[in-house]
Amino acid sequence: MKKLFALGLFCLLLASCVTTPKSLYTWGNYQERTYAYIKNETDKNLDDLMNTYQTLIDKQKGLRKTIPPGICADYGYLLYKQGKTKEGLALLNKEIALYPESTVLISRIIKKIQNENE
Repeated sequence: MKKLFALGLFCLLLASCVTTPKSLYTWGNYQERTYAYIKNETDKNLDDLMNTYQTLIDKQKGLRKTIPPGICADYGYLLYKQGKTKEGLALLNKEIALYPESTVLISRIIKKIQNENE
């Protein structure tokens, strides 16, 4: 009886030590929304994707508590394509601020946008 109790207690303690590792970022349903929009570029899919971007920016629950890489750039470019140049450029610059390693690529995009709007 004591051995059974000890074995049960050991299993319980072992199970309590197992934790699920938390991601650096939370991605929500970003992958599904992006796929749906690329597959079928409807207004509804675009709205869903835009809402997903905004949620990822506003409610980040990952370990880093910051926006995942590429989200500001993607969202900013979509805003630019919708005619919201000022908001789009602000998000592209935010991408550079969050991830300096993206400076070369994002700066080229910003420069192209600025040249088109002159």
